[in-house]
Amino acid sequence: MRKTFLWAATAFMLIPLYVLTVNAFKGQQDILSSPFGLSGLTLEPLGRALTNPNFNVAKGYAITLLFVVAVNVLSVGLAAPAAYVIARSPKRRFRVLMLFFLAGTFIPGQVLVIPVVYVLKTLGLMGTIRGFVLFETTLTLPFSIFLYAGYIATIPAVLDQAAAVDGAGRLRTFWRIVFPLMRPAVATMVILNTFSVWNDFVNPQIILGPGSGLYTVTTGVYAAVSQYSTDYSVVFPTLLLAIAPLLVFFVFMQRHIISGLTAGATKG
Repeated sequence: MRKTFLWAATAFMLIPLYVLTVNAFKGQQDILSSPFGLSGLTLEPLGRALTNPNFNVAKGYAITLLFVVAVNVLSVGLAAPAAYVIARSPKRRFRVLMLFFLAGTFIPGQVLVIPVVYVLKTLGLMGTIRGFVLFETTLTLPFSIFLYAGYIATIPAVLDQAAAVDGAGRLRTFWRIVFPLMRPAVATMVILNTFSVWNDFVNPQIILGPGSGLYTVTTGVYAAVSQYSTDYSVVFPTLLLAIAPLLVFFVFMQRHIISGLTAGATKG
């Protein structure tokens, strides 16, 4: 029974991916007549998607990767030290602060878009890379701090005490002793943040805006598809180009996600 359920769930998840992949290599008529068939496969639709004047794929990849790297660097640099202070402090106010961060994980990012737009306009950051990176980084902090704090709590505090005896300050103790031990949790958050930034559509569409000349992979797909007609021979190959790097990334990094999420529960 369990195997049957797993096979059914796998098929349910893979069918849309199969339809996307197969139809990315078909013309419009072949897609409409036989969306599940393998006849009429050609590389022409993929070539047209790569040269679409409305969506420069290489530029979309470059801008998205820039956002991914910037958000991950800022997220790790801000969330990890904050989580260390929370995890190592016995004071109640830090426990209350942890609850606030935990509550932040339940707030959808779309709810914050409108007030954030007013703040970014006031600061002159609307339609800029800095404004978008700051907003995306802020969205990653609650869960990052929650995960890091839970993982740091499993690291023996005697390591901090030994470093203090050797004359190391708290900042040096964290970056030289504790942070290297956090690699499973950090790797997990980097992967999850990468998925979040890469797949985000609403936030870059609003904050970057159509007139800024900046577009991510997801907003570029929207620009590549005409709003007045539905040419599936453009839609499917463009979508495949958008998700292909993320699928490859997930295949190679999925074991780090599992090990990072479970490490805190199995250590110590």
